[in-house]
Amino acid sequence: MLSIVVPTWNEEAALPATLRRAREACPNAEIVVADGSSTDRTRAAALQNGATRVLEAPRGRGRQQNAGAHAASGDVLLFLHADTLLPLGAQAAVEIALADPRAVGGNFRLAFSPRSTLNDAFALVYNLRSGRARHYYGDSCLFVRRAVFEEMGGFREGMLMEDWEFVGRLEERCRRRGERTILLPLNVSTSARRFTGRRRLRYLYLWAYLHYLHARGVSGDELARLYPDER
Repeated sequence: MLSIVVPTWNEEAALPATLRRAREACPNAEIVVADGSSTDRTRAAALQNGATRVLEAPRGRGRQQNAGAHAASGDVLLFLHADTLLPLGAQAAVEIALADPRAVGGNFRLAFSPRSTLNDAFALVYNLRSGRARHYYGDSCLFVRRAVFEEMGGFREGMLMEDWEFVGRLEERCRRRGERTILLPLNVSTSARRFTGRRRLRYLYLWAYLHYLHARGVSGDELARLYPDER
């Protein structure tokens, strides 16, 4: 069984479309929304648009995703951001990928919405790195076998870029054990809201700087203070 875990915080505007598409793309999946004490109508929007369960979790994507995974019942976990649309046929694609016993998880190709020349260029670079170097993030919808997720201890909590850190550990595990992750040929569509207008270059610079600091061992809490959580 596939369980979809959606971490949320003040996402009442984006969440309905995300959940409706998740229901279309994964008709037999369980959908668990892990909300970090939203002050808007996120929880109501989740219940009204197809969530199987909505739970309260300490705010922070790593904490929320771990809480959602713990509450979920599926043997495969898919982590979906609240502003991201799964492609039709996503559930079948995941099931086919994991029919290979060596495959432990993976992700999707990424497209940014709305489409533009620059957004398409960013997506192209992202997908090239994802396919060739297996460097990818949570916005491309990570999926993983529950047993592997639990053996790895889930996401690191209280840190920024918990998805990047988890992917690094997952890919290292694959190299050591002869396992593999799979980049599915379907595109998820994720909002480019953080990269619009004049903020685009600022975010690109900040993204590169945060990766530099992360490589130097700066704590997740320190990184989080540098990264604005905007809706």
